[in-house]
Amino acid sequence: MVYEALRQLLAAALLLAAGALGQASLAGPGSARLFSVALLLGLLGLALGLTGRKPARPATLIGEPPPPAGQAHQLIALQAQLEHLPVAAWRLGEQGLQALSNRARRLGAPGGVRDKAALHALLAGASSSGPVLLDTERGSERWQLQRQQLTLDSQVQTLLVLVPLENELESESLQAWQQLVQILTHEIMNSLTPIKSLSQTALMLLDEPASAGNEGDLRTALAGIAHRSEGLSRFVRNYRRVSQWPAPRMAPLALQDFFQRLQQATAPAWAARGGRASFELTSPSLRLLADEAQLEQALLALLQNAAQATADLALPRLWVQARQGRGGRLQITVRDNGPGVPAGLERQIFLPFFSAREAIDGGQGIGLAVVRQLVHGMGGRVRHVRPLEGGAAFVLSF
Repeated sequence: MVYEALRQLLAAALLLAAGALGQASLAGPGSARLFSVALLLGLLGLALGLTGRKPARPATLIGEPPPPAGQAHQLIALQAQLEHLPVAAWRLGEQGLQALSNRARRLGAPGGVRDKAALHALLAGASSSGPVLLDTERGSERWQLQRQQLTLDSQVQTLLVLVPLENELESESLQAWQQLVQILTHEIMNSLTPIKSLSQTALMLLDEPASAGNEGDLRTALAGIAHRSEGLSRFVRNYRRVSQWPAPRMAPLALQDFFQRLQQATAPAWAARGGRASFELTSPSLRLLADEAQLEQALLALLQNAAQATADLALPRLWVQARQGRGGRLQITVRDNGPGVPAGLERQIFLPFFSAREAIDGGQGIGLAVVRQLVHGMGGRVRHVRPLEGGAAFVLSF
């Protein structure tokens, strides 16, 4: 009985930790590492929950021989696994709050939280799962709290799991900032370097005698400075476009009428190229709470990318589909039959100013960054998938 209880506790703790990381991965970009860890913990929890399922043994009676040596070994192994969980886990029952893992004990010990009583009050009073801030000796840290009721030995108990997020989120945030700074530096230096060179050339021409006939060269240098300055100004405008979208105005949207307008606006251009654009709804009654203008802007950016990707094809194809997914989520998929996203660039394509093809956005690479920001602002997510049929597909989930 003790073995079975520990096995169930360990499986539940792993599944709760997976759920916590899964919810944290929905917070925004740069979350693939959290999602991968969540998937691994979930699979471990499921595997542990499904193994060892045997008919329940009757309760141990006084005088009954101890469990076999093999089962005792499994009991010790389960206790060790529970003790070394990479999360802080507690059990809340009639006897109060009981730490189940070493991480939980260390969090309440010196060097962990500043106020152990406040931590216990937070855990005992938690009525739902969600993000929490803990005041630790290292400062304010973000954790994800998962709460689950379960019955062990006919007793209702609550399993509480705290998953640390601070290091992962800081690492992802730092990496995102480093990538953005590299791109900004690259784009700015591309303009400043020729501006500096042309300015020096213009100053040299001004120092020469007027009779040297250098007026044409001087005009060329000044025209080059003006051209590169306009390029830098355009880059700044695009940066503001990515970072300063207005808040969405959410309203119910009938997707059938919305898709018809999109098809009328885009299908003729695909037909003129010898291709075809298909817009499909699995149900004519599909509706979505969204900002119509911003959703249209996001989809038009994806359609433009699809047109660029299939520019060299004799028979370009575009498929846009809306359907009700699992859990009632609405999904809009945009797929083309182009060459697809190059391997290894799946995560970078959503970075501002990154472009896998120089033709997209005139080399600025802001289309997918805008799509992601608009969809996220409406409470949705956008991801890239690689279809079995080839090409590229982007899925918007709400």
